Amino acid sequence: MREKRYSAKNRADPGFPSLGVDDYFPFPEPEPGEFDSVVAMGGNLSPGMLLSAYRQGVFPWFSEDDPILWQSPDPRFILFPDKLHCSQSMRRLLRKRPFEIKLDTAFEDVIRACAGQERSGQRGTWITDDMVEAYIALHELGYAHSVEAWRGSELAGGFYGISLGRIFFGESMFHRSTDAAKAAFIPFVWRLKQEGFCLIDSQARTAYMEGLGAQDIPRRKYLELLTAGLASGEDIVGPWTERFPGFPDSEEYRRIVLGE
Repeated sequence: MREKRYSAKNRADPGFPSLGVDDYFPFPEPEPGEFDSVVAMGGNLSPGMLLSAYRQGVFPWFSEDDPILWQSPDPRFILFPDKLHCSQSMRRLLRKRPFEIKLDTAFEDVIRACAGQERSGQRGTWITDDMVEAYIALHELGYAHSVEAWRGSELAGGFYGISLGRIFFGESMFHRSTDAAKAAFIPFVWRLKQEGFCLIDSQARTAYMEGLGAQDIPRRKYLELLTAGLASGEDIVGPWTERFPGFPDSEEYRRIVLGE
């Protein structure tokens, strides 16, 4: 039997309209119960649908054979930029500068590498082909961004996510060289802190992010912080190579990495 596959076209509800970035879809409020993280099912992954979801504390998370599932977990796993933990070993690594850290120069390569990353205890990937297509579209519209660690011409690691207001919604990481993803993530958080970002949404708990200082908070508290973060500044839309000149430069980068 042929493996059952879905595309963005045939997974989506054919009767549901494609939403542009200026459209808004109201998601239902989460309800308590056994499956209380799932707030909706179906629809599509059009730009307006995705951005509406993130603005309401919802994100798509489903397996290859599932319909589109929209999640709002309780508790929520988040990182406050001023709570970032950078170990002494990572400080030593960063001072050696084994990687060149860049923004938005290889988004499609990053998301496809994240989809192919082997993860302990996980079979397959939730980053399905239609998810890849949807987030590439958001990147082209200026809302999704990648952060990359390069070793020469080799993409050694990185991650991608969505930016709205002064919140960054982290989606997935990958690495081909030890600590390459961390080497990209830590200077990125320092720069976001300097730019006034108040929250990095890690969505669900992972030991990796916990080691960097992320923590669980109640969904109710997360939604309060989300509202405040969205209201604290306009969306920074467009290539971040232009919006954050000199990256990874920041006050903390200069102090910790460059010793200034």
